[in-house]
Amino acid sequence: MFSTLVIDGHPDPDSLTAAIARGYAEAHGNARLLTLRDLSFDPHMRFGYRKRMEIEPDLQDARDALHLARRIVVVSPMWWGSVPAVLKGFFDRALLPKQEYVYPARGLPRGLLRGRSGRLFLLADTPAIALPFTGTHAVAQVTRHTLTFCGVRPFRVHRLLGVRYRSPARIERWIARAAKTGASDRRRDDAARRLATHPALDRAPSAPAHSPVPERR
Repeated sequence: MFSTLVIDGHPDPDSLTAAIARGYAEAHGNARLLTLRDLSFDPHMRFGYRKRMEIEPDLQDARDALHLARRIVVVSPMWWGSVPAVLKGFFDRALLPKQEYVYPARGLPRGLLRGRSGRLFLLADTPAIALPFTGTHAVAQVTRHTLTFCGVRPFRVHRLLGVRYRSPARIERWIARAAKTGASDRRRDDAARRLATHPALDRAPSAPAHSPVPERR
C-alpha cells in the first residue's frame, strides 16, 4: 500500500516535469506515480455538470488512488498561466460533487479528501524577477481552487522558475532536490505510522492508586 500519490501532469515523458516526478517518487520508495498521459479517459466534460459521464476504468483507478493516498503531489508545467489540458481535464473528470466535495444545505462547501496533505512542483519559463507582473496563477488553480477546495491541506508549493534559462547543472540540482524531498516525506510517513501503531497508544490510562486529595476552595 502506497502512502503518496505523485501526479505527473505533463504530456511528454521526456520532459523535465516527468523527471522531477520520477525523482520524487523513486526516492520516496512508497509512492505511486500516476502519469496522466498514459491513462485512457476523456478529459472533456461533455455535459458539464448537467449529466454525469461514465467513469472509464483508468479514471476510476486514479480516483481510488486519490482516496487511498495520505499525500498528493502534483508536478506540472505552467502554460499560459494555467496547467496542461490533460491535468485540467483530469481534475474536471476525477473530482466529483458528493464524492470529493459536497455542498451542504447550509454553510460553505466541504472537501471530502480531508486528512491528506499536498505538494505542488510547478515549473515555468517565467523568471522569478517577472513574478510581480505575471504571477503564478496556476498555483492558486491547483491548490486553493481545486485540491484544497476538496479538503487537501496543508499544501506546500515549490516553484521552479526560469527553466529555459537554467544550466544543465542547475536542472540536475532541481531533480536532486525533488528526490531529497521525496525521501524526507517518506521518513515523515514512517514516523507517523510508527507513532500511530505504538503500543502505548492502545492502552487505556491506568486508574490512580488512591483517590486524590479533595481540592480546597
